[in-house]
Amino acid sequence: MKQMDYTAIIEKSEDGYYVGQVQEMPEAIAQGKTIDELKQNLLDALQLVIDYQREQTINQYKGRKIIRRKLILS
Repeated sequence: MKQMDYTAIIEKSEDGYYVGQVQEMPEAIAQGKTIDELKQNLLDALQLVIDYQREQTINQYKGRKIIRRKLILS
């Protein structure tokens, strides 16, 4: 599967922590002591949001006859 690129919006808070969110998925927010820690935490948050949305969609279509096909964004 092709790698997807996301954009992190980062600010440094008054307490010295870096806080950020994923521009393309604003529900994914995190913080970290360093930018590298924040980036890893944002990736974790992004995965949680994707997993949650996937589960919600699966539940929405439960019991219905559907066709599923992979989509590849290039």
